Amino acid sequence: MEPEAAPRPAVTHTVRDGVARVVLCHPARRNALTGEMWRHLPPLLGRLSADPAVRVLVLTGHGDTFCAGADIRDLRAGDAPQDLAVAAEEAVAAFPGPSLAVIRGDCVGGGCQLAAACDLRLAAEGARFGVTPARLGLVYPASSTARLARLIGPSAAKHLLFSAELIDTARALRIGLVDEVLPAEALEPRAGELARTLVSRSALTQRAAKEFVDRPPRDPADGVRRTEYWRTVQRESGEAAEGVAAFLERRPPVFRWAGGIDPSGHAPGVRVPPPG
Repeated sequence: MEPEAAPRPAVTHTVRDGVARVVLCHPARRNALTGEMWRHLPPLLGRLSADPAVRVLVLTGHGDTFCAGADIRDLRAGDAPQDLAVAAEEAVAAFPGPSLAVIRGDCVGGGCQLAAACDLRLAAEGARFGVTPARLGLVYPASSTARLARLIGPSAAKHLLFSAELIDTARALRIGLVDEVLPAEALEPRAGELARTLVSRSALTQRAAKEFVDRPPRDPADGVRRTEYWRTVQRESGEAAEGVAAFLERRPPVFRWAGGIDPSGHAPGVRVPPPG
Protein backbone atom coordinates (compact mmCIF):
# COMPACT_ATOMS: atom_id res chain seq x y z
CA MET A 1 0.00 0.00 0.00
CA GLU A 2 1.37 3.43 -0.94
CA PRO A 3 1.83 5.93 1.90
CA GLU A 4 -0.92 8.48 2.24
CA ALA A 5 -0.05 11.79 0.62
CA ALA A 6 0.46 14.76 2.92
CA PRO A 7 -2.37 17.31 2.87
CA ARG A 8 -1.78 20.12 0.38
CA PRO A 9 -1.10 23.59 1.82
CA ALA A 10 -4.42 25.10 2.87
CA VAL A 11 -6.24 27.22 5.40
CA THR A 12 -9.30 25.34 6.60
CA HIS A 13 -12.11 26.43 8.89
CA THR A 14 -15.19 25.20 10.70
CA VAL A 15 -17.94 27.06 12.54
CA ARG A 16 -19.74 25.49 15.48
CA ASP A 17 -21.68 26.95 18.40
CA GLY A 18 -20.53 30.50 17.70
CA VAL A 19 -16.83 29.58 17.38
CA ALA A 20 -14.93 29.75 14.09
CA ARG A 21 -11.87 27.53 14.11
CA VAL A 22 -9.27 28.45 11.48
CA VAL A 23 -6.46 25.95 10.93
CA LEU A 24 -3.15 26.58 9.16
CA CYS A 25 -2.31 23.35 7.36
CA HIS A 26 1.00 22.66 5.62
CA PRO A 27 2.46 19.76 7.61
CA ALA A 28 5.26 19.06 5.14
CA ARG A 29 6.72 22.50 6.03
CA ARG A 30 5.67 22.77 9.71
CA ASN A 31 2.60 24.76 8.60
CA ALA A 32 4.72 27.43 6.91
CA LEU A 33 2.42 29.73 4.98
CA THR A 34 2.62 29.82 1.21
CA GLY A 35 1.59 32.89 -0.77
CA GLU A 36 -1.72 31.20 -1.54
CA MET A 37 -2.36 30.57 2.17
CA TRP A 38 -1.54 34.18 3.08
CA ARG A 39 -3.90 35.42 0.36
CA HIS A 40 -6.69 33.17 1.58
CA LEU A 41 -6.75 34.57 5.11
CA PRO A 42 -8.10 38.16 4.64
CA PRO A 43 -11.22 37.23 2.61
CA LEU A 44 -11.93 34.27 4.88
CA LEU A 45 -11.64 36.39 8.02
CA GLY A 46 -13.74 39.09 6.37
CA ARG A 47 -16.55 36.59 5.82
CA LEU A 48 -16.30 35.28 9.37
CA SER A 49 -16.30 38.84 10.75
CA ALA A 50 -19.51 39.62 8.87
CA ASP A 51 -21.28 36.44 9.99
CA PRO A 52 -23.51 37.21 13.02
CA ALA A 53 -23.40 33.52 13.98
CA VAL A 54 -19.63 33.75 14.62
CA ARG A 55 -18.77 35.17 18.01
CA VAL A 56 -15.24 33.93 18.69
CA LEU A 57 -12.26 33.18 16.43
CA VAL A 58 -9.81 30.37 17.25
CA LEU A 59 -6.60 30.28 15.19
CA THR A 60 -4.39 27.21 15.37
CA GLY A 61 -2.10 24.97 13.35
CA HIS A 62 -2.49 21.46 11.99
CA GLY A 63 -0.97 18.72 14.12
CA ASP A 64 1.78 19.50 16.61
CA THR A 65 2.95 22.83 15.15
CA PHE A 66 1.31 26.25 15.09
CA CYS A 67 3.23 27.85 12.21
CA ALA A 68 6.90 28.04 11.24
CA GLY A 69 6.38 31.35 9.43
CA ALA A 70 6.36 32.17 5.74
CA ASP A 71 7.43 29.48 3.28
CA ILE A 72 10.92 30.73 2.33
CA ARG A 73 10.52 29.26 -1.15
CA ASP A 74 8.10 32.11 -1.87
CA LEU A 75 10.96 34.57 -1.34
CA ARG A 76 12.95 32.83 -4.06
CA ALA A 77 9.89 32.85 -6.30
CA GLY A 78 9.75 36.65 -6.06
CA ASP A 79 6.56 36.78 -4.03
CA ALA A 80 6.14 39.41 -1.32
CA PRO A 81 5.20 37.41 1.79
CA GLN A 82 5.77 40.37 4.12
CA ASP A 83 3.06 42.42 2.40
CA LEU A 84 0.76 39.40 2.34
CA ALA A 85 1.55 38.72 6.01
CA VAL A 86 0.65 42.27 7.05
CA ALA A 87 -2.69 42.00 5.24
CA ALA A 88 -3.42 38.71 7.01
CA GLU A 89 -2.26 40.09 10.36
CA GLU A 90 -4.54 43.12 10.03
CA ALA A 91 -7.45 40.86 9.09
CA VAL A 92 -6.93 38.83 12.28
CA ALA A 93 -6.69 42.00 14.37
CA ALA A 94 -9.85 43.40 12.75
CA PHE A 95 -12.01 40.43 13.74
CA PRO A 96 -14.68 42.18 15.83
CA GLY A 97 -15.07 39.60 18.59
CA PRO A 98 -12.52 37.88 20.83
CA SER A 99 -9.78 35.97 19.00
CA LEU A 100 -7.72 33.18 20.52
CA ALA A 101 -4.48 31.64 19.25
CA VAL A 102 -4.04 28.00 20.34
CA ILE A 103 -0.34 27.21 20.03
CA ARG A 104 1.62 23.97 19.93
CA GLY A 105 5.19 23.55 18.77
CA ASP A 106 6.83 26.32 16.78
CA CYS A 107 5.21 29.75 16.57
CA VAL A 108 7.84 31.58 14.58
CA GLY A 109 8.13 34.46 12.12
CA GLY A 110 4.83 35.02 10.36
CA GLY A 111 3.21 32.53 12.73
CA CYS A 112 4.17 34.68 15.73
CA GLN A 113 2.96 37.70 13.76
CA LEU A 114 -0.51 36.16 13.41
CA ALA A 115 -0.59 34.99 17.04
CA ALA A 116 0.32 38.50 18.25
CA ALA A 117 -2.64 39.87 16.28
CA CYS A 118 -5.03 37.68 18.30
CA ASP A 119 -6.52 39.00 21.52
CA LEU A 120 -5.45 36.03 23.65
CA ARG A 121 -2.88 33.25 23.33
CA LEU A 122 -2.82 29.80 24.96
CA ALA A 123 0.28 27.64 24.53
CA ALA A 124 1.23 24.06 25.23
CA GLU A 125 4.36 23.36 27.23
CA GLY A 126 7.29 22.96 24.87
CA ALA A 127 6.11 25.57 22.36
CA ARG A 128 8.74 27.93 20.96
CA PHE A 129 8.38 31.53 19.83
CA GLY A 130 10.50 33.79 17.67
CA VAL A 131 10.43 36.82 15.39
CA THR A 132 13.14 36.05 12.88
CA PRO A 133 13.58 38.65 10.08
CA ALA A 134 17.14 39.38 11.32
CA ARG A 135 18.15 35.90 10.15
CA LEU A 136 17.18 36.84 6.59
CA GLY A 137 18.13 40.51 6.46
CA LEU A 138 14.47 41.57 6.20
CA VAL A 139 12.89 44.74 7.58
CA TYR A 140 10.01 43.78 9.86
CA PRO A 141 6.92 45.87 9.02
CA ALA A 142 6.41 49.02 11.09
CA SER A 143 2.81 48.13 12.00
CA SER A 144 3.82 44.64 13.11
CA THR A 145 6.73 46.01 15.16
CA ALA A 146 4.41 48.48 16.89
CA ARG A 147 1.87 45.75 17.67
CA LEU A 148 4.57 43.51 19.14
CA ALA A 149 5.95 46.37 21.27
CA ARG A 150 2.47 47.19 22.59
CA LEU A 151 1.97 43.54 23.51
CA ILE A 152 5.26 42.72 25.26
CA GLY A 153 6.96 46.09 25.74
CA PRO A 154 9.79 47.80 23.82
CA SER A 155 12.71 45.96 25.42
CA ALA A 156 11.29 42.47 24.93
CA ALA A 157 10.26 43.33 21.37
CA LYS A 158 13.77 44.59 20.59
CA HIS A 159 15.31 41.42 22.02
CA LEU A 160 13.20 39.21 19.77
CA LEU A 161 13.77 41.39 16.71
CA PHE A 162 17.50 42.03 17.26
CA SER A 163 18.47 38.47 18.14
CA ALA A 164 15.96 36.34 16.18
CA GLU A 165 16.37 33.85 19.06
CA LEU A 166 13.63 31.37 19.89
CA ILE A 167 12.24 31.59 23.41
CA ASP A 168 10.40 28.98 25.45
CA THR A 169 6.96 29.14 27.03
CA ALA A 170 8.30 30.21 30.43
CA ARG A 171 9.84 33.34 28.96
CA ALA A 172 6.89 33.92 26.62
CA LEU A 173 4.57 33.86 29.64
CA ARG A 174 6.85 36.15 31.64
CA ILE A 175 6.98 38.85 28.95
CA GLY A 176 3.26 38.62 28.15
CA LEU A 177 3.54 36.99 24.73
CA VAL A 178 1.18 34.23 25.94
CA ASP A 179 -1.57 34.33 28.54
CA GLU A 180 -1.58 30.71 29.71
CA VAL A 181 0.77 27.73 29.41
CA LEU A 182 -0.74 24.27 29.76
CA PRO A 183 0.30 20.62 29.48
CA ALA A 184 -0.13 19.46 25.89
CA GLU A 185 -3.08 17.25 26.74
CA ALA A 186 -4.87 20.10 28.52
CA LEU A 187 -4.50 22.69 25.74
CA GLU A 188 -7.52 21.85 23.60
CA PRO A 189 -9.90 21.28 26.54
CA ARG A 190 -8.90 24.65 28.03
CA ALA A 191 -9.23 26.37 24.66
CA GLY A 192 -12.69 24.91 24.22
CA GLU A 193 -13.71 25.93 27.73
CA LEU A 194 -12.47 29.49 27.24
CA ALA A 195 -14.13 29.81 23.83
CA ARG A 196 -17.47 28.67 25.29
CA THR A 197 -17.10 31.18 28.13
CA LEU A 198 -16.42 34.00 25.68
CA VAL A 199 -19.45 33.04 23.57
CA SER A 200 -21.65 33.16 26.68
CA ARG A 201 -20.66 36.73 27.58
CA SER A 202 -22.00 39.97 26.14
CA ALA A 203 -20.77 40.61 22.60
CA LEU A 204 -21.50 44.30 23.14
CA THR A 205 -19.18 44.49 26.15
CA GLN A 206 -16.48 42.59 24.27
CA ARG A 207 -16.80 44.73 21.12
CA ALA A 208 -16.55 48.00 23.06
CA ALA A 209 -13.68 46.76 25.24
CA LYS A 210 -11.72 45.59 22.19
CA GLU A 211 -12.15 48.97 20.51
CA PHE A 212 -11.07 50.88 23.61
CA VAL A 213 -7.98 48.71 24.14
CA ASP A 214 -6.91 48.50 20.50
CA ARG A 215 -7.73 52.10 19.53
CA PRO A 216 -7.28 54.34 22.59
CA PRO A 217 -9.07 57.70 22.42
CA ARG A 218 -7.08 60.45 20.74
CA ASP A 219 -8.13 62.95 23.41
CA PRO A 220 -10.59 63.17 26.35
CA ALA A 221 -13.40 64.49 24.11
CA ASP A 222 -12.97 61.53 21.77
CA GLY A 223 -13.07 59.16 24.74
CA VAL A 224 -16.29 60.71 26.06
CA ARG A 225 -17.90 60.61 22.62
CA ARG A 226 -17.05 56.96 22.03
CA THR A 227 -18.16 55.95 25.54
CA GLU A 228 -21.50 57.69 25.04
CA TYR A 229 -21.94 56.00 21.68
CA TRP A 230 -21.48 52.55 23.22
CA ARG A 231 -23.79 53.46 26.11
CA THR A 232 -26.44 54.33 23.55
CA VAL A 233 -25.94 50.97 21.86
CA GLN A 234 -26.09 49.32 25.30
CA ARG A 235 -29.40 50.99 26.12
CA GLU A 236 -31.03 50.30 22.76
CA SER A 237 -29.77 46.71 22.57
CA GLY A 238 -31.19 45.73 25.96
CA GLU A 239 -27.98 43.93 26.90
CA ALA A 240 -27.59 45.62 30.29
CA ALA A 241 -31.27 45.09 31.13
CA GLU A 242 -30.90 41.38 30.40
CA GLY A 243 -27.69 41.13 32.42
CA VAL A 244 -29.20 42.80 35.48
CA ALA A 245 -32.43 40.77 35.23
CA ALA A 246 -30.49 37.51 34.96
CA PHE A 247 -28.39 38.43 37.99
CA LEU A 248 -31.45 39.24 40.10
CA GLU A 249 -33.27 36.11 38.92
CA ARG A 250 -30.20 33.96 39.52
CA ARG A 251 -30.11 32.54 36.01
CA PRO A 252 -27.57 32.63 33.17
CA PRO A 253 -28.06 35.71 30.97
CA VAL A 254 -29.15 35.30 27.37
CA PHE A 255 -27.38 38.06 25.48
CA ARG A 256 -28.84 38.52 22.01
CA TRP A 257 -26.92 41.50 20.57
CA ALA A 258 -24.85 40.10 17.71
CA GLY A 259 -23.17 43.18 16.31
CA GLY A 260 -25.35 45.23 14.05
CA ILE A 261 -22.46 47.54 13.15
CA ASP A 262 -22.59 48.91 9.62
CA PRO A 263 -19.40 49.56 7.60
CA SER A 264 -19.18 53.11 8.95
CA GLY A 265 -18.90 51.69 12.45
CA HIS A 266 -22.38 52.75 13.63
CA ALA A 267 -25.18 50.61 14.99
CA PRO A 268 -28.44 50.84 13.00
CA GLY A 269 -30.80 53.40 14.49
CA VAL A 270 -28.17 54.88 16.79
CA ARG A 271 -27.31 58.53 16.33
CA VAL A 272 -23.66 59.21 17.06
CA PRO A 273 -23.21 62.68 18.55
CA PRO A 274 -21.05 65.02 16.48
CA PRO A 275 -17.56 65.94 17.72
CA GLY A 276 -17.55 68.70 20.30
